[in-house]
Amino acid sequence: MRDALIWAGFVAGVCLIAGTSMSIVGALVVPRRVDSWVTRALDALFDRAFLLALRGVRSYRRRDRILGWQSPLTLVARLTVWMAMLVLGFALVMLPDTDDLAAALEDAGSSLFTLGFAVPHGGGGQFAAYLAGFAGIAVIGLQVGYLPTVYAAFNRRETEVTLLVARAGTPAWGPEILVRTHWGTGGGDSGPVLGDLFVRWERWTAEVAESHTTYTGLLRLRSPRTDSHWLTSLIAVMDAAALHLALAPGADPKITARLMLRMGFETLADMARAMKLPVPDLAEISVDPMPISITFEDFARAAESLRSVGYPVTETDEDAWPHFVGWRQNYDRTALALCRELDAPPALWTGPRRWPSQPTPPRRPKLGQPRQQK
Repeated sequence: MRDALIWAGFVAGVCLIAGTSMSIVGALVVPRRVDSWVTRALDALFDRAFLLALRGVRSYRRRDRILGWQSPLTLVARLTVWMAMLVLGFALVMLPDTDDLAAALEDAGSSLFTLGFAVPHGGGGQFAAYLAGFAGIAVIGLQVGYLPTVYAAFNRRETEVTLLVARAGTPAWGPEILVRTHWGTGGGDSGPVLGDLFVRWERWTAEVAESHTTYTGLLRLRSPRTDSHWLTSLIAVMDAAALHLALAPGADPKITARLMLRMGFETLADMARAMKLPVPDLAEISVDPMPISITFEDFARAAESLRSVGYPVTETDEDAWPHFVGWRQNYDRTALALCRELDAPPALWTGPRRWPSQPTPPRRPKLGQPRQQK
């Protein structure tokens, strides 16, 4: 009976090593999203733990400081769990030679961490010890290379988010982009400036789509600024493009605004799927339109703020509203679900959060007339 249990443990150890190796390779090597039960379980565990820990915290700024630890701790925990699973797996494989679980764990740990403080107790365990040593070096090496890759993608993401602060305020808001851009050009032609913005954010969105769906830990890495967030910034740029196309359909930029929107709601859908969130089908939306979270009154107030700075609005609110709804419904539910799940700053037009919070308008300097050059 004892021998049967030992060899059953050997088979379980082989399966555990194989499963853990596939999880590691899928997460760190394969250049696409590969579902792993280890990653999913740790993400859910840490998300639940932080949700419970922050239940009594009412200040968003304090929550944001604490949530900044969630993704880094998850990354460290994932490495720890992988190593622990490998130690247990190799210990079970070495068990038939040692006939003692404590000795097998000592051999596996010594080999895996390449510390060399123990010699395999059984002659047949030499091969397993070499495999364990190789696995330990490989996993630690991959993880060491993985972290710079993740943080390089994070830094590239945050560069555009930081640059948007002057255009969109904090928290970012779509109408604010159009207001500040038009006012900043002295009431002149803001089309080239907006066109350049939409082109850069189309490329930014494509890069973020690739990196954040491959390395999903990036989704929860928060921006250095408390009220700044990559998701609310993306939604703000998309709302700016939708507003421009609805209120000033004849003014440039037209093509770049449409391309940015298309890239944007495809990216949001991919990220929501990566987080296992429900995503409305775009084909179904085109057949059966969905209501959006923004009211006509909210839209009319945004349109009035554009008119107040002389933005080239050519459509009435009533005529422009259906066109804005047509664009926004492609990403409305997905954007709100992501904002809620990631606890993004409570920006305008981004829906409720998991904690009670009031939408915060962007902080802005008092508007005045641009200074004339002498």
